[in-house]
Formats: sequence, structure tokens, C-alpha cells
Amino acid sequence: MLAYSIRRVLMLIPVLFGMSILVFSIIYLIPGNPAQIILGQRATVEAIAEVERQLGLDQPWYVQYFDYVGGLLQGDLGTSIKTKSAISSEIFPYLAATAELTMVAMVIAIIVGVNAGIISAWLHHSWFDYIAMVFALIGVSMPIFWLGLMEQYVFSVQLDWLPSTGRYDASTVMEPITHLYLVDSLIQGNMSHFWDIVQHLILPGIALATIPMAIIARITRSSMLEVMNSHYIRTARAKGLHSFLVVYKHSLKNAVIPVLTVIGLQAGLLLGGAILTETIFGWPGIGRYIYDAINYRDYPVIQSGILLVATIFVLINVIVDLLYAVIDPRIKYHE
Repeated sequence: MLAYSIRRVLMLIPVLFGMSILVFSIIYLIPGNPAQIILGQRATVEAIAEVERQLGLDQPWYVQYFDYVGGLLQGDLGTSIKTKSAISSEIFPYLAATAELTMVAMVIAIIVGVNAGIISAWLHHSWFDYIAMVFALIGVSMPIFWLGLMEQYVFSVQLDWLPSTGRYDASTVMEPITHLYLVDSLIQGNMSHFWDIVQHLILPGIALATIPMAIIARITRSSMLEVMNSHYIRTARAKGLHSFLVVYKHSLKNAVIPVLTVIGLQAGLLLGGAILTETIFGWPGIGRYIYDAINYRDYPVIQSGILLVATIFVLINVIVDLLYAVIDPRIKYHE
């Protein structure tokens, strides 16, 4: 197991190297000139050339690439063209905001999706099974932007139960420690602030959880149905074990591998794919940060943001891969 873990970590090196090349190449397919955007439409050719020289955009692409990789190896993500600030200092709060929203969404998706899939398999061909799978199909098909707007209209405008945008009340004085505001409020012992943050998380968290919740429910149901038709499950039932133990102890343990795979994939996708939810709910996350950088042609921010999200996605998949052997002892790795 140890040797396999080390090999999986070492395999990240060529993967990350390949991702850096791919991201750097895609950036140059984006139309527009950053120098032209910075100076405006009336800028002279000489002024544009000077700004390109200052930004290093006049260098060959391979020189720019190796300069960028050299900075990454030293922990330097570059400098934003728009704000003139170090990207490493300004990107973390955005990443923390998306991570917090993603964790809440995944908790909702896992709790509801896994249990809905288990009960649907347990009560196969029952009314609950049919209704749950219909809702799962609706959840996969429903546009996130429409669901988010409907949530705002019903729960914020009509009922005035929950806030519609933002991470917390603008009148609240916030002293971030980790930039994970739920964690910060608990560290500071401010429960009123904690409840305010929870209220702001409910609507975007539910909207973001809809698709992964539906996918997890369908995969859990399929995997559970396959396991529950096995001989050892019929034997466990014949021995008189309680249905709860048969389903949650014996069946789920052997059906969890494909579910775990889907959970890992969905968590990675939400980190980089929450831009619609973040835009609708005014959430200052990494998706909006990269989107604004694309509009401004802020190449260093685009490169660093995409590469950072891609790296987290790869790390999540490696962690999921290593968890297989922990959860299911039947899996053996050749060392």
C-alpha cells in the first residue's frame, strides 16, 4: 500500500506538467490583447508595445512558459494584470469561498443522494423508488440558473426567509482567519455570525447540490441493486438479520466503490464548475474570479486559476483512489 501510494503521488508530476502545457496553450486561443484592454481603444501602437514588453508578452511563448513554470516552482503564481497584485495573495479567499460552498453542497448531495439511492434499491419498484428516480431525473436535467432564480424568488422575495446573495450580512464586521467563514465564526465563538453564514449558504448550497445529488442517488441505487441480488445478501437475510443491518452494513459496504468514485468526480467538478451558482447568488468564488479574468484577458490569473483548480481535481481523484483499499479490503495493489 505504501509503495503504491508513493507511485501514485509521483505520477502527479507528469500529469501536472502536462496540464500546465495544456492550460498555457489554451490561453493563447483567447482572442484579444491584454495591453490593448489595459490602455483602451485609443492607445497608440508604441504604447501597446511598451506595455507588452513590461508584461513579457513580447517574448516567445516558450520563454513565457518556462518563466511561468519557474515561478510556480518557487511558489509564485504571477502578478495580476488588472490589479497589479500578487495572485497568490488574492486568489486564496476566492478559492476558500468556493471550497466552503462545495463542501456544503457535497454534504447535502451525499446525505440525500446516498440515502435516497439505498431506500430506492431496498424498496425496488415501490412508489418511493419511482418518485425518487423521477426527482433524480429532474435534478440532472434542471438548469442551475433557473433553479437558483426560483429559489431566490420564493424564499427571498416572496417568503423573506433567507438572504438571496452574498456570503454574510454586509453590516457584519468580519475578521477572516482561514477565509472559511463557517470555520472562522466557530473559532471566534460567534454563533450569531455562524447562523448568518449558514443562512447565506442554504440557497446556493441546495442549487449546487442538485445535479450531484441526483447522480449519486442513481449510481447508489444501481450499485445497491447489483449487490443486493448477491448470494451472500440472500444468506444474510435467511439467517434472520435485521433489514437495516443487511442494507447499511453488508450491502452498502460492498456497493460503495462506484459511489465513492462519483462523489470524488462531482466534488472536483463543483470546485471549478460553480460559476453559474456563484454569479446568481453573488458568491465571490474562484469561478467568478477566473471568469472576470477571462473578460479582462488577465492571462496570469487565468493560467494560475485553471491550473490550481485542475490540480485540486487531480488530488481529489488520487485520494479517492487510495481510499478504495481502505474501504474495501478485497482490493489489492501490486507492489
